[in-house]
Amino acid sequence: MAKKNARNTRGKIVEAAWQLFYEQGYENTTVEEIIESSHTSKGSFYHYFDGKDALLSTLSDLFDQKYVDLQSTMDPALTAMEKLLFLNRELFWMIENSVSMELLARLLSTQLVTNGEKHLLDHKRIYYRLLRRIIAEGQEAGELCQDRSVNDMVKVYALCERALMYDWCLCGGEYSLRDYAARQMPIFLFDFLPDHSSKVRSEEKP
Repeated sequence: MAKKNARNTRGKIVEAAWQLFYEQGYENTTVEEIIESSHTSKGSFYHYFDGKDALLSTLSDLFDQKYVDLQSTMDPALTAMEKLLFLNRELFWMIENSVSMELLARLLSTQLVTNGEKHLLDHKRIYYRLLRRIIAEGQEAGELCQDRSVNDMVKVYALCERALMYDWCLCGGEYSLRDYAARQMPIFLFDFLPDHSSKVRSEEKP
């Protein structure tokens, strides 16, 4: 129970912080405001974070909390591909409406140059565990091709999402991230489908 309460307290701080960052900007947000908005204490804040800058690496936590919420709302009758596209659509909608593009860009850039932990590549994250489950179940049901490993398909999916986020930031958010991804992700993931995979194999034969 204590472990669950600790996760809840840390999660409240992270969620409140990113909401404030989005509403009033990172520079204009104080630790005191984060503590007040999260209904926690100063002691709790500094137990988990050295200061406000430490929160910049927690965007992946915010994403994972979104995936936890989505698991309970996702229609189990959807195919594996439909589930993957649903997760992408809902995550990108959240990013557009609650995450500062400036801070998203900062996170992506720091992950490129850091010598420390690369949070976006941590395969223990809920994100990766959920993707592995959906893809494995899709392969078992014959909805996704079986000649590629689950880990390889997860890597491709995650790569496509990062590429779309990077391009969105690079273009200054001049288009809807969710709408653009809704058009591009099915194209990127097309060879996940078993019919397409079989066709490619037959064309490669001499």
